[in-house]
Amino acid sequence: MDVLSDAIGVMRTGRPHSSEIRKHAPWGVRAEPFSGTGFHVVLKGTCWLVPPAGAAIALSVGDVVCLPHGCGHALADSPSTSLTGAPSASLREIAPSADDGEEATTVLLCGAYTLDQTRPHPLFEELPEVIHLPARLGHRTPLHAAVNLLGDEIANPDHGTEAVVSALLDIMLLYILRAWLEEQTDDGPATGWAATLHDPAITAALRHIHQEPAGQWTVEALGAKAGLSRAAFSRRFTSLVGKPPLGYLTWWRMTLAARLLRDSDKPVQTVAQRTGYTSEFAFAKAFKREYGLAPGRYRQQSRR
Repeated sequence: MDVLSDAIGVMRTGRPHSSEIRKHAPWGVRAEPFSGTGFHVVLKGTCWLVPPAGAAIALSVGDVVCLPHGCGHALADSPSTSLTGAPSASLREIAPSADDGEEATTVLLCGAYTLDQTRPHPLFEELPEVIHLPARLGHRTPLHAAVNLLGDEIANPDHGTEAVVSALLDIMLLYILRAWLEEQTDDGPATGWAATLHDPAITAALRHIHQEPAGQWTVEALGAKAGLSRAAFSRRFTSLVGKPPLGYLTWWRMTLAARLLRDSDKPVQTVAQRTGYTSEFAFAKAFKREYGLAPGRYRQQSRR
């Protein structure tokens, strides 16, 4: 099992969305806050991203900017362009724009991933409001290859375009997160999840938790998978992950249980067994402690 893929998969609540936006100076647009992760890629020209706090960020061709927490922001041709009365839309709903046609001085690829931000994976909690990945020759080749394929598919739709675009958007998000995690190690000693995913011992334990959430794990058993003593493993895991081993195991089990209740019709007893509980009563008690609702009630409310 892949921890990064699982972190995204467990938060996914809908299909990703993207559009090509074409603008001619002067221009400015606002993106409303939303529950998900947004991105912009500059395909032509330049522009500025205005975050909710801090200085505006200059963007040029090939630059990728990601908003992991779906914060509100603005885009404009210049930091001096007035945004008063600028059109506003959610990145989940933004439509293709060809208003400026061939006259466009800036072309952007904008998109959004619908994610459940009410219970983010700890990895996502560490991400900054804005991730800016400037274009650099010879760097992040897979990410820019995905961008080029996505841009071509949107500009020249054909049979199967919907499936191709959806798959490329998923690939892009993984490449963006990979690039950010790699940057953390390039800038000095990594901390948090950037360090976690580069630690073979802790990654081995996490892989077993994700692969076998119903396993009757103990700290000693997980330490053995990591090749560490019980005490050394517990210290290192807690320091890097931010939760003790069994605390993370319970969190992951409850997160998976919520997804099964929300997205499937499996009986509560089956959900309990798949997440390591032999007793439906014990599972219901643990679930209510985590979510404040009994499993059946949670299923009803989430579907409404």
